[in-house]
Amino acid sequence: MNDSLETSRCPHCGELLQRFELPDNTGWPSEFQLACFNDDCPYFTRGWKRMRDEYAVGASYRYRLDPTTGEVSPLAVWSSDALKDRILERQSGDGHSDPRPDADPDTGGAS
Repeated sequence: MNDSLETSRCPHCGELLQRFELPDNTGWPSEFQLACFNDDCPYFTRGWKRMRDEYAVGASYRYRLDPTTGEVSPLAVWSSDALKDRILERQSGDGHSDPRPDADPDTGGAS
């Protein structure tokens, strides 16, 4: 995996992408993907209207990045909490977990 992908930001809102564990049998070769879980991200918020208007479904999508291939695509979600229970904690520089996506290990977790 490309280490620079671990610090990738969403091109729509600028938030740091978060690792999330993939459900079983997805067909993706990696154990996790990166996605923007910012509920105020314009890509996510506009997705609700687009999916309703174009497909008549109550769903949206989040920005997703495959850290193995660098491929980006929409990640379909059925609610604002969908897949948030699969967010993986980041390892800080001292080996401790920090669930905040913006944690800075050089400043004790504050960004």
